[in-house]
Amino acid sequence: METLNKNGVSITQTPGEEKYVKCCLGAFRGQIYFQYDYRHTDMELFSILAKTLEKCRR
Repeated sequence: METLNKNGVSITQTPGEEKYVKCCLGAFRGQIYFQYDYRHTDMELFSILAKTLEKCRR
């Protein structure tokens, strides 16, 4: 399974960078979700889990 973390730290480190993985979560009855990380140019990390990539980016 892909992950956006290594040792509990986000691998999204470059300003302006976005990364996402598609995952199937058993806790949500096997529905498909996107885990999304975005590192803003001021280095703040935004992380979200949503049903579509478009919803994550909003």
